[in-house]
Amino acid sequence: MLQMQLAPSPIAATVDFAAPGVQHGFLRLPYSRDDAAWGSIMTPITVVNNGEGPTALLTGANHGDEYEGPIALFDLAATIRAKDVTGRIIIVPAMNYPAFAAGTRTSPIDRGNLNRSFPGRPDGSVTQKLADYFQRVLLPMADVVLDFHSGGKTLDFLPYCAAHILPDKRQEAAAFELVRAFGAPWSVRMLEIDAVGMYDTAAEEMGNPSATPDRGGGGPPTARPAGIAGRGLRDLLVAAGVMRGEVEARPTRWLDMPDADCFTFAEDGGLIEFLADLGEAVEQGQPVARIFPVTRTGLAPVAVHARRAGLMMARHFPGIVKPGDCVAVIGEEVQP
Repeated sequence: MLQMQLAPSPIAATVDFAAPGVQHGFLRLPYSRDDAAWGSIMTPITVVNNGEGPTALLTGANHGDEYEGPIALFDLAATIRAKDVTGRIIIVPAMNYPAFAAGTRTSPIDRGNLNRSFPGRPDGSVTQKLADYFQRVLLPMADVVLDFHSGGKTLDFLPYCAAHILPDKRQEAAAFELVRAFGAPWSVRMLEIDAVGMYDTAAEEMGNPSATPDRGGGGPPTARPAGIAGRGLRDLLVAAGVMRGEVEARPTRWLDMPDADCFTFAEDGGLIEFLADLGEAVEQGQPVARIFPVTRTGLAPVAVHARRAGLMMARHFPGIVKPGDCVAVIGEEVQP
């Protein structure tokens, strides 16, 4: 059987990934539209090269309404010096730039969720073309991958850094060393309920240790999560051998997500009232929220019960939920 040959990516980088020093440029994707017949989507990128060493690929705004990561990455791109680097750092603060500019989770152009679009297609939609470029060009360069997330407009999280349980235990151990070095208040052994097409999955399938800081959400970024992101980013790069310096040891508590019962979903729509706060311990079967019907008055609220015991590590935001929305995520505290 003949293997189909993929077309070249239409995306062109204005930076030289092999050149020494600090470069700021763009990933330019041609995009013809009503207000620009020969227009382009310009995704900012910074590349820093200095000597021999590993390559770290740092990304944020995989979902466009998640801001804590882009703050840390735009700040790093503005302040980093080549002499501090021992290898190469590739910084893309806003992977899904159309969604980032619009403040939406998915692309306003094609409604594409970049984090469910891998491996992408060079001849597909805008989102698929972006995924294809990361899959075929950027990820193969990387030895370490860090993809920032946060709760965006619909979830509020404890500030944590996570990695996935993997079949390759050496790769898994390397990923959790990155998590430990990041030094977030919480560190998570992550279970995904929808890993098909994810960027992390694409990175892991290439053998790269990958970590995902997740913090805050539910509105504009606040000082504490943004500060944690900046400090953790630099310590992770030092631990990975990509930057000079020393890792500042910070205490972290570990959470495990051992099964799908960590996720609690709404079966009814309406106005939600939480009965447990982030970081609070809950018991299996305990009501963690109740949902008030809002189509008329006089109807009793429906209780939402925890499916397992543990700590509330994430919850829905804002106050209105729909059937099928994730209401709460509960992790089990474990010893590292």
